[in-house]
Amino acid sequence: MTMIVVNIFEAKAKLSEYLDMAAQGERVLICKRNRPVVELHAVESARTTPRPVGLGRGRVTVPATFFDELPEAVLGAFSGAAYPAGLPRGATTPPAAGFGARGRRGKRAQ
Repeated sequence: MTMIVVNIFEAKAKLSEYLDMAAQGERVLICKRNRPVVELHAVESARTTPRPVGLGRGRVTVPATFFDELPEAVLGAFSGAAYPAGLPRGATTPPAAGFGARGRRGKRAQ
């Protein structure tokens, strides 16, 4: 396989010809003032058939405990019932010192 080297002026004049060459497997290098800028080459075709199912058979095992019912603490976390009173949602610990009612800079929150 050869690589065709052309300058921009020639590429503009014969673009469709170079696109056909690239589609057939050739590589076309487009230069600006004899310095490489862009390389044209064919794009791989997209998959048209569906992927086969079951390629991982025998590689992955699911333990029997996977199907057990989740503990109440975990189920409560999904419903929001597991948060202690007084903490904002998403918080797992009380706010750090210096970030309380007065905010970051010590000014009173209004």
